[in-house]
Amino acid sequence: MILYWSSIIAGVVSVVGCGYLVCVTLLTDRFSRKASFVRPRSTPGVTILKPLHGLEPGLLENLASFCAQNYPGPVQIILGVQDPSDGAIAVVEQLGAKYRSNHIDLVVDSTMHGLNRKVSNLVNMWRRAEHEIIVVADSDIRVDPDYLSRVVAALDQRGVGAVTCLYHGLAAPAVWARLAALGINAHFLPSVLFGVALGLAHPCFGSTIAFRRKILVEIGGFIGIADCLADDYAIGARLRARGHEIAVLPITVGHVCAEMSMLELWQHEMRWARTIRSIDPVGYTGLIVTHAFPLALIAALAGSFAESIGPTVAIGLTAAAFACRLALLRQVERTFDLRPHSCWLLPFRDLLSFAIFLASVAGRHVKWKGRGYRFRSRDWAGITDGHRSRSNREAVLLEIGPPRLQG
Repeated sequence: MILYWSSIIAGVVSVVGCGYLVCVTLLTDRFSRKASFVRPRSTPGVTILKPLHGLEPGLLENLASFCAQNYPGPVQIILGVQDPSDGAIAVVEQLGAKYRSNHIDLVVDSTMHGLNRKVSNLVNMWRRAEHEIIVVADSDIRVDPDYLSRVVAALDQRGVGAVTCLYHGLAAPAVWARLAALGINAHFLPSVLFGVALGLAHPCFGSTIAFRRKILVEIGGFIGIADCLADDYAIGARLRARGHEIAVLPITVGHVCAEMSMLELWQHEMRWARTIRSIDPVGYTGLIVTHAFPLALIAALAGSFAESIGPTVAIGLTAAAFACRLALLRQVERTFDLRPHSCWLLPFRDLLSFAIFLASVAGRHVKWKGRGYRFRSRDWAGITDGHRSRSNREAVLLEIGPPRLQG
């Protein structure tokens, strides 16, 4: 009886998941039609903050993409590390030698302002910022030459308090990195596009957060989120609580995936998954419908044992789920002009995503930059106008765990 109902439930949810995949495929094509280039009406000075940690694969190319911008206004790039022996410093020196005409500053400061080391780095870098517009972007982000002009143009629109970007995966030459990039392009990016299109998601990603200095001061600066796990989400929540709209650019930037092992990939994606679950547990549970292919396999296997569905139906549902995921992936690749992924990796990626989804439900430990953390969720009240307030959830780091702590 248990196998019978497991087969029926998994099959029904898989059918719903196939419908979801078809809808996202159509929405992705619609999203691409908004990507026309708009020049900014003015070109104020921009300070780009890039917190660094370690010698990441492709780091020089990532940083160089921010130096090679077709933006006519003054641009200051601040690169920050906390360890004087950090391998990223040598890359910064190469960058300075290659782009001598750019205004590039390096900040080496080990001062901690909370348990989030990235935010502590930003606090230390912020003191050197010179310009009106601040752009924060992670070290693994790679952008096109028109990126900064698009960001400033969007920030110049009426009512916009900040700008963020969606991102696609760019894989380093390793199978685990390819699986990581495939997870972004086939799962994460489509789900965000779906949420944005239906008004269910209000993203603010570390790939890009741009705002004016006075806005950052208004929300309490970086220091107020120094213990938050999802620092990008925390910034977005505070901006919206103050009534500021966060515009999502109709383009994506590249997120360079450099995972070299299964463990590294698992820990990285487990941190993402548990962070999202801690912020929005109900919405995260709803993501079960996005796993159509694994659910179809469960329906087929359970149905075979329970004789609740025939083999033709089981094979047909599994094939349909895979075809829908593949069609979505190809649409994403066409829309954002990405190099096609190998089809044979897709079933493994779907099964891995489902395993991470299930495993993330239990536990509040994550690994981040080689350190173990435990976190809890907390609610805080944000004023949206003069009369109303709303509750926001965020994941707060509590302590640093032992080095052997698993994700």
